[in-house]
Amino acid sequence: MNTMTAIWKTEPKQGFEIKDAQIPKIKDDEVLIKVKATSICGTDLHIYNWDAWSASRIGKNLPYIFGHEVSGEVVEVGKDAKGVSIGDHVSAETHIACNYCYQCRTGNSHICENVEILGVDRNGTFAEYLSLPARNAWVNDKSIPHHIATAQEPLGNAVHTVFNGEIAAKTVAIFGMGPIGVCGVRLCKLAGAEKVIAVDMNETRLKFAKDFGADVIINGSAEGVDVRKEIMDATNGAGADVFLEMAGSPGAMQDGLATLRPGGRASILGVFSKPFEIDVTNDIVFKGIQLNGVNGRKMFDSWYKSKSFLPKMNLEKLVTHKFKLTEIEKGFDVLLNHDGMKVVLEP
Repeated sequence: MNTMTAIWKTEPKQGFEIKDAQIPKIKDDEVLIKVKATSICGTDLHIYNWDAWSASRIGKNLPYIFGHEVSGEVVEVGKDAKGVSIGDHVSAETHIACNYCYQCRTGNSHICENVEILGVDRNGTFAEYLSLPARNAWVNDKSIPHHIATAQEPLGNAVHTVFNGEIAAKTVAIFGMGPIGVCGVRLCKLAGAEKVIAVDMNETRLKFAKDFGADVIINGSAEGVDVRKEIMDATNGAGADVFLEMAGSPGAMQDGLATLRPGGRASILGVFSKPFEIDVTNDIVFKGIQLNGVNGRKMFDSWYKSKSFLPKMNLEKLVTHKFKLTEIEKGFDVLLNHDGMKVVLEP
């Protein structure tokens, strides 16, 4: 049999199509992975909804298979592939770098000038099989269940964002309590943060944040709650030392910058659907803050750090739903209705 079931983005509108695809034929430097688990990310929600970001970033790639968080088993290895063997359990570093541009040659391959992103620029993981350059395959300990191993890619995002600067003894405000934000809470506490303030609009997600170590939780949708006042009160009027934006929300960005202390650090991971205004003069220039954009994981430093933290992260608790790959609509419904955290699909 040469075909497989896959989830396609075929038209520039909300939704997807389930249809067969050819099982990939690998190149000499690639591996073929039988997908055992793949999970839905916030980026996949952008693509599913087909917002302004998706239209501008992905429109030229249609039709294609999306999805990028994965764990699976290597079933074929190209003749030039190194470091990976048939039978290995692997996850994917989703930024496929060229290895020859200025960024790659100066240790910044995560922002490669010619990057191809799995599930964005090339066929992704919402399928029964996946081809991947061997250099992008991260070999997992086989004791890690596939439904947990698939969450390492978003954990790596949290690792990159949290450790983009100093954390120990700092007060950290994290906006956005999806799986990455909740992982961020746990990482900050493990790294010795003095206080972690978790902000979201959903009470269920804030409960997860509390369980993962948040000292203060703020529900921005609750009646009478002023997020900026709550943060300033929690920091005795000083503001947070560190602001981590993991929501992709203009309001979160504005509130986070407004409540960051002078000289503080802001690390921005969230993907925003469209441009918006921020008060650059008062919240950035006059405060003298450090403002960092965070793109994916720092290859492969973030993976080694994630591996170290993984036994202490309790990711099992974040996997709230499992569905068959063909039941992906249920997974999107869960996340769009804010009824769960990490949704795993199993072909």
